[in-house]
Amino acid sequence: MAQTPKRPRDYGIQFGVLPTGPLNAITDVAGVRVGQVTLKQGQNIRTGVTAILPHNGNQFQQKSPAAIYIGNGFGKLAGYSQVEELGTLETPIILTNTLSVPTASDALIDYTLTMKDNENVRSVNSVVGETNDGYLNDIRGRHITRQHVLDAIRQAKTGAVEEGNVGAGTGTICFGFKGGIGTSSRKLPASLGGYTVGALVQTNFGGELKIAGVPIGVALGKFEFKENLDGSCMMVVLTDAPLDARNLKRLAKRAFMGLARTGGIASNGSGDYVIAVSTAYTIPHTTKNTVDEMKVLRNDNVSPLFMAAIEATEEAIVNSLFAAQTLMGDQNHTVEQLPVEKVVELLKKAGQAR
Repeated sequence: MAQTPKRPRDYGIQFGVLPTGPLNAITDVAGVRVGQVTLKQGQNIRTGVTAILPHNGNQFQQKSPAAIYIGNGFGKLAGYSQVEELGTLETPIILTNTLSVPTASDALIDYTLTMKDNENVRSVNSVVGETNDGYLNDIRGRHITRQHVLDAIRQAKTGAVEEGNVGAGTGTICFGFKGGIGTSSRKLPASLGGYTVGALVQTNFGGELKIAGVPIGVALGKFEFKENLDGSCMMVVLTDAPLDARNLKRLAKRAFMGLARTGGIASNGSGDYVIAVSTAYTIPHTTKNTVDEMKVLRNDNVSPLFMAAIEATEEAIVNSLFAAQTLMGDQNHTVEQLPVEKVVELLKKAGQAR
């Protein structure tokens, strides 16, 4: 079956109750940019890079409040400890494959050191997430270069975000089907603050696929313990709500609940991480002030954001599956795309699609 370009919502599939932003993408959060480099070369290279930039300034000099939540730690995420300790992000976020984390980290250091006003910088906490695409990609060849990472950063833009077999999702597998990059957003009503929450995911994990609560994996005969569907998921959540690192960690935990809604089980061999960032304010690297002054949202007002993160992450994961296409890669391994038309019929029977 030829892959349709339609997203799940085009079939009348609904995820939760909150409205999406105009693009239904992480770039609905104002100022956020995404850049992707895709490597599909010969018969065995199926990998790439996805870069997420919270703002268009110097990320090192104007740091963003941030937090990282570890759902299951079988992963190679770089930069965790400083974000955990200081609660700030000082580089763009890079997603790639497992064995390319050092290369991506090196590229982020290059990028940071060469920026104007960073001439005296001697420490860079590069944040790089990964999943293992070694079934479809010649991962041992380590084909990602520093230039690929720099290109992804420099190509980053606002607007629609390409999904499926692109960037860091080029060679990934999800629930036994072709996975990839997916994104979604939620826009809170004015009465709840009017804030936007956007999610972007790199899906490469297993479990029992559920879409809009319907047990699709069981119906299709693909689910954990029936086949080896181990793997990982990187989740990036951005919001324009004024949250500090503590409440961003709480927001990240709720995004992990979005993964659970899709049937992911955070298996033993899964590296499941959520990176949460606020774009509402920045924290200067150097200042004459001895006190940082900013207004942050009260605890009593964060619950709608929690719901938004759950819904956006759930939908982003399903979006990655609908967009991904059948792919042949290393050693002639082939992973089939989700049979979208069959899935839509199952959802229609369950009253979850038009």
